[in-house]
Amino acid sequence: MPKDTFFNLPKEKQERIIEAAIDEFSIHPFHQARVTAIAEQAGIAVGSFYQYFEDKMDLFKYLMESVVQKKISYINRDTMENKGKYTFFQLLRETFLSGIRFAKENPRLLPIGLMLMNDKALYREIFGEHVDKGIDFFQQLLEEAKAQGEIDPAIDPRLAAHMIAGMTFSLSDFVYADGKVDLDDMVIIDQMLYIVENGLKKK
Repeated sequence: MPKDTFFNLPKEKQERIIEAAIDEFSIHPFHQARVTAIAEQAGIAVGSFYQYFEDKMDLFKYLMESVVQKKISYINRDTMENKGKYTFFQLLRETFLSGIRFAKENPRLLPIGLMLMNDKALYREIFGEHVDKGIDFFQQLLEEAKAQGEIDPAIDPRLAAHMIAGMTFSLSDFVYADGKVDLDDMVIIDQMLYIVENGLKKK
């Protein structure tokens, strides 16, 4: 987490540093990104940077934490708006659609996401602590669907949530294979959701 000195800065200066970081990380992979470039674009001294953050990783983790929270809020907003209109499986699909809309509305973040997809070790280091949040989100949807009789009562919501979160992560290579995020990617997501809803056994 940033040091207190960062949070004591005026909001405008905080945002300037974060915007400079987004620009640098969207152009260069994490290990090639330069603190000096971020500091220069933000209009601060390199020495000041280290008064605000422990190091480049500290800044990057804070940036990704902010993005995750922003995305969760975005998806939760769409989910709450649609909750009464859709079945569980329709709502699940809307959740993934919301993720694609979020990516399209925040194009500067996409190169950073692609970089992370290609660096699994860095991805695990950055997002390992957020895995449970994704599982909790899916578990909540599953428990509500189970209570409403929409899914098999024998299904363990926690296990199913782990499986859906795991499949979502493992499909990222397919979704990001063309280097962009658009509605065409729902073809892949729909295949995953078909398996979730119908299983593998031939009916």
